[in-house]
This record gives sequence, structure tokens and C-alpha cells, in this order.
Amino acid sequence: MPIEYHIDHGRRLVLISASGKLTEEDIFNYRRKVWSLPDVRGFNELVDGRKVEEILSITIEKISELAKLSASMDDKAISTKLAIVASDTFLYGMGRLYEAFRTVNPKSTKKVSVFRTMQEAIDWIEEN
Repeated sequence: MPIEYHIDHGRRLVLISASGKLTEEDIFNYRRKVWSLPDVRGFNELVDGRKVEEILSITIEKISELAKLSASMDDKAISTKLAIVASDTFLYGMGRLYEAFRTVNPKSTKKVSVFRTMQEAIDWIEEN
């Protein structure tokens, strides 16, 4: 399975591990499935993309669409964080593009940042 997730209720954190070849459908399905669950509202999110080999058929338009969908699912009362870990240059760039789309979306209440290492991402997520 290219995207697996674990919900850590104690830390109010959704941990995502992505690997192999992803499609935009994998990403959109994950977003719709997990973030429609009422018990993850207001949780932070940590995406580990270090094992992703490729994202198939991804376009700037689809990244923009994903950012809009994601912003529409944000809890409007709580500001949360999404840390993306990407060691691959292409995936890092796609993460930064997603971050930019989320930043300019007025409906977005989730702060997004992209990191090269897991430790940097964890440190940022745990900052108050």
C-alpha cells in the first residue's frame, strides 16, 4: 500500500508513511478518507515521504486542487501543522509548491512546511 497512516490520539498527530510509486488518486483518496474522520479534527500531520520513488502524473493544477480540498477540510477553529519530509529533490519541490498553495488559501488554517530530515520535521511539529 503506497500510503499508510497511524492516528496518535495522545499526541493529536496523524503519522503518514508513503512509499513506492504514488498516483494523485492515492493522495486524494488518503486526504478524503482520513481527514473526513471526526476524531482527527484539529490534529497535526506528519508525512514521511522519504521512501517515495515517484509521483505519477502529478501536475501543478492537481497540487492546487489538493490544496483547495485540504483547506476545505481544515478545522476553522484550530490552527494546526503539516510537516512533510522529503529527501528527494522533486518531491521536496512538490511539497514546497503545496505549501505555497496552502499559504495563499484564505480557508487554510494549517501551517505547512517541508523538511529534508525527520528530526527537523518533528522539532517543528512539537514547537508551540
